Amino acid sequence: MSRPLVSAEPQPGERARDKSLRPQKLADFIGQEALRENLRVFLGAAEARREALDHVLLAGPPGLGKTTLAQILARELQVNFRATSGPVIARAGDLAALLSHVEERDILFIDEIHRLNPAIEEILYPAMEDFQLDVMIGEGPAARSVKIELPPFTLVGATTRAGLLTTPLRDRFGIPLHLNFYAPKELEEILRRQAVRLDLPMEPQGAAEIARRARGTPRVAGRLLRRVRDFAFAAGAVRLDRAVADAALQKLDVDGRGLDAMDRRYLRALAEKFDGGPVGIDSLAASLGEARDVLEDIVEPFLIQEGLVHRSARGRRLHTLGWQHLGLPPPARADANGEDLFRAPAAQKL
Repeated sequence: MSRPLVSAEPQPGERARDKSLRPQKLADFIGQEALRENLRVFLGAAEARREALDHVLLAGPPGLGKTTLAQILARELQVNFRATSGPVIARAGDLAALLSHVEERDILFIDEIHRLNPAIEEILYPAMEDFQLDVMIGEGPAARSVKIELPPFTLVGATTRAGLLTTPLRDRFGIPLHLNFYAPKELEEILRRQAVRLDLPMEPQGAAEIARRARGTPRVAGRLLRRVRDFAFAAGAVRLDRAVADAALQKLDVDGRGLDAMDRRYLRALAEKFDGGPVGIDSLAASLGEARDVLEDIVEPFLIQEGLVHRSARGRRLHTLGWQHLGLPPPARADANGEDLFRAPAAQKL
């Protein structure tokens, strides 16, 4: 499955390209208001005591700013920032090499921390709790454990799958934070700031049109902005307004709700092949020719967030909004309690 435009996963080279567009200070970070207010308190307290910030866990869907926030923490504390990811740390020596270069109060950022090797986790526990590193030297009968003292540091872990973290690891983070999808107004402000840095004249209505289709994700909003800019340039448009944005996004096959061809194929399969459900994820994945993880991690979160699909132990079910988006009438069915199976719920949690 290829869906580079609306996928919240970073594309090759995208992070480096977007570096100049990222906010550098917490005051410049748009959205996540409650999270930012709490971070201000924690940062202020750590700075006043001249202590290392407690370990921070940033959880939430991809593209919401977890890496950016980790970098901002290091700038606010005026300390070094060292970054790696869970799959990269394959051996105990890799972790030891990282920690041996950490200085007092530094930030060590581990992306995709839920993918850490269990053996590496065991070594990480004393490093987080007691700032000590236990390393085995030698092999066989001659092997011995060496304890290395570490300066107090802050581990910032980022994960898109908080449920996959082991309880011992999760409990060692003193500051657990969850990032939520952004409101359209917040995305509009992010787009306006990026347009200024890109030297792109943009009308407020143009920003609103892109924000409405950006799936609540700043990374997707920025990617759509760059592609719309290309179409605006090709069309000779002086300013990026609603008409220019809408025409470009239609050509990019991103509809008014931010759904792409894969999303609509998912909804149509659920409607036409399974009569709206409920249907098991394996059956749905087989009918689409996609891996189960692709549907669960990439396709479904936004559809559930929008109230188009409901995910439960009984399976996937298409709600009224999903039928309406496809332009199809929902079948008149009721559950055992006589309630409409396809009504959209008041709120759903991913």
